[in-house]
Amino acid sequence: MKTLLFEIGMEEIPAGYIRPALDFLGKSVAARLKEARIDAGEVTTYGTPRRLTVMVRDVAPGQKAETTEVTGPPESVGYAADGTAKMPAIKFAEKLGITIEAVGIKETKKGRYLCASITKEVKVSGDVLATILPDLMHRIPFPKAMRWADFSTTFARPVQNIVAMLGETVIPFEFCEVQSGNKSFGHRFMAPGPVVIEDPAAYLETLETVSVIADFETRRAMVKDAVIRAAIDAGGCLLPDEELFDTVTNLIEYPVVVAGTFDEAFLEVPDEVLITSMREHQKYFAVVDETGKLKNAFLVVNNTRVRDISLVRRGHEKVLRARLADAKFFFDQDLKESLDTWIDRLNRVLFQAKLGTVHEKVDRVKGLSGLLAEAAGVSSDAAKNTVRAAELCKADLVSHMVVEFTKLQGVMGRVYAERSGEEPAVAAAIEEHYKPLYSGGELPQTEEGALLAMADKLDTLCGCFAAGLIPTGGADPYALRRQAIGIAQIMVKRGFAFPLIPVLEKGVAAYAQRIDVNVAETVAAIVEFFKGRIDHLLFEEGYPKDVVASVTTVGINVIPDIWMRVKALAELKEHADFEAVAAAFKRVVNIIKKADLSKGIEVDEALFEHGSEKELMVAFTATQADVERAVKDGEYAHALSAVAGLRPFVDGFFNDVMVMADDAKVRANRLAILSGIAALFADIADFSKLSA
Repeated sequence: MKTLLFEIGMEEIPAGYIRPALDFLGKSVAARLKEARIDAGEVTTYGTPRRLTVMVRDVAPGQKAETTEVTGPPESVGYAADGTAKMPAIKFAEKLGITIEAVGIKETKKGRYLCASITKEVKVSGDVLATILPDLMHRIPFPKAMRWADFSTTFARPVQNIVAMLGETVIPFEFCEVQSGNKSFGHRFMAPGPVVIEDPAAYLETLETVSVIADFETRRAMVKDAVIRAAIDAGGCLLPDEELFDTVTNLIEYPVVVAGTFDEAFLEVPDEVLITSMREHQKYFAVVDETGKLKNAFLVVNNTRVRDISLVRRGHEKVLRARLADAKFFFDQDLKESLDTWIDRLNRVLFQAKLGTVHEKVDRVKGLSGLLAEAAGVSSDAAKNTVRAAELCKADLVSHMVVEFTKLQGVMGRVYAERSGEEPAVAAAIEEHYKPLYSGGELPQTEEGALLAMADKLDTLCGCFAAGLIPTGGADPYALRRQAIGIAQIMVKRGFAFPLIPVLEKGVAAYAQRIDVNVAETVAAIVEFFKGRIDHLLFEEGYPKDVVASVTTVGINVIPDIWMRVKALAELKEHADFEAVAAAFKRVVNIIKKADLSKGIEVDEALFEHGSEKELMVAFTATQADVERAVKDGEYAHALSAVAGLRPFVDGFFNDVMVMADDAKVRANRLAILSGIAALFADIADFSKLSA
C-alpha cells in the first residue's frame, strides 16, 4: 500500500475558492478510486492560496480483479439442434470479445441460456490515476475561471506545477504543457525556489522547511494564537470573528501578525462602522477593552516575515487612516439628516420589478406589523413602537454609510434612530428585523423586533408567491426558505400562538392592485411551502418523520402548537402499547375516510345491536369533554393520553360488530360513533400517517 499525493500549484487564487475546490477534489478522488476498483484509505486535503492538495493513504498497487457472468439469449435461439452456433450466439461472443468456444450454457428457472464469464482488465494504480487526475483538474467547479497563453483549457489561475506521486513514483501526465513530477515550490518571498517531495508522507514537513504551512487547521490555529497574543500585547483583547479567521487563513501560507493603531478621534464613529471598515476592506481584526468597547488598535495577518516590522505597521496604518476617514465622512454626512427625511427617497429604490419600490414595501410592512401586534395581543406601547419601527426600518438603505457598507443595513438604522431620539425599542427593532441573518442565526430579542421581522418576511413571501417567484430545486434567489424558517422559529420562540392563515390572506391581498392574484390559491401555496420548512426543522430536531407528517398534515395554522403536538405524539409513541393504539385509530381514520358519511348524523342508542357499541359510546362521552378542554389549553400530551385510553373499547367494538352493516341506519350510526372519536384527535394528528 502506498500514499497518493496530488498537488496543483498555481498563481494565488481567491480565498473563497479554496474550500469548495478541496471538497470537490477530496470527494471526487475517493469516488473515482472506488469506481476504478482500487482500494484506498483515508483521504485528506490541504490548501493554500497557491496550492490545492489531496493525499490518499493506503492506495492499493492495482485494480481488484472482477469477474462477472453475462447471460445471453436462450440456447434454442443461439444454437441449432445439431449444436451448430447460429448468428445470435456468434454476435453474443463478438460483443463480449470472446471466441464462440468460450460461450457456455446456464440452467435457469426459465430454461437453458447462453452465458459467459468476463474478467475485467486489471491495471496498475499509477496508470489508472494518470487518467483520473488530469480529468479532475478539468472538472473543478470554480466560481470564475480564466484562460492564459493560447490554451483553450480554463482554471481559476494559471497552473505552474503539478505534483503527482504514488509512493515515490511519479504519475506522468500533462496539463496545459505543465508536466507532473515530484517538485513543489516554497513560499513566494521567503523560499521561492522549487522543493523536491521525496516521500508523500513527509509532504507537510517538507513544505514547512520552505515556509509553507499547507494544512488549513494548523495554519488557522497559528493565526488565532498569534492574533490573540497580539491583542493582549496591544492592551486589550481580540474581538472574536471566526469567519474572518477562515478568510485570512486562506489568504496566506505563513502567518506573521502585525499590530497597529489609529487616531482616537475616529472612535467618535460607532464601533460597528469602524469594525466593518477594517474587516471588509482590509481584513483587519479589531481589539476591544474589558467592557467590549473598541480600542484604537487593529491586528493584521501578513504573509511574509520582514526585517523592519515598523515599516510594515506604518504602511497598514496609513491605508487604514484613509479608510476610516471615508467612514467618518459618510457618518457625519448622514447625521445632518434624519431617518424621516430618507423615507420619501425609498420611492427611488426598487424592491423587485414586479413588487414595486421599497417605499411601497414599507407601507405594506406597516400594515402587517399592526395586524401582527393585534393578533399577538401585545401592549399598546409595544404595538405603537412596532409600527413606528416599520415606518423607519428601511430608511437607512439610502444613507451614505449603508450605500458604502451594505452589511450595515439595519445596524445603521438602529444607530441613527438612537441619535434621533427614537424609543429604544424602536431602534432595536430596526436592527433586529433582518434577523435571523442566516440559517441558525440569532433571532430578534425584543417583542417589537420579532413582530417587525415577521412582518417584513411575510410581505416578501406573499409578494414573491403572488408574482410567481417561487423557489425551484436549489434556486432560491429571494431566500424564501430562510424567510419562512425564520418566521417559524420566531413564532415558536415568542409563543405567538395566533392563526397564520388570516395574516397571509391580508399579506397577499395587499398586492392585489399591483398583481392579478388568486388570494386563496396563493395562500394555499404559501401554507404548503411553510409545511415543508417546518417538517425540515422538526426532522433536524430529531423527531421521527412519521410523527412529523401525522401532525403537520392535520394543519400548521398555529405554528407553536405544531411543536407541542409533535412532542406529545413522539412521547406517546415511546409507550409499550403504542403500536396497538396506533393500529386501532388508524383503522378508525381509514374507515371514516372511505365512508360517504353525511354530516350532522347523531348517534341513536336505540340502534345499538351489541354491548360493545354502548360501552364505546359511554367511554367516548366520558372522554370527550376532557380531551376538548386539554386541546383548548394546549395540553396535547394529556389529550392524546385520554384518547389512547379509548383503545380497548375501540378494539372491542371492531371485534364484535361489522361497521359497514347491511342496514343503512345501523351502518350510519356506527360510522357516527367512529366519526366522533376521530374528531377527538383530528386537530392533533392523523394516525393514518404513523408507521408501526
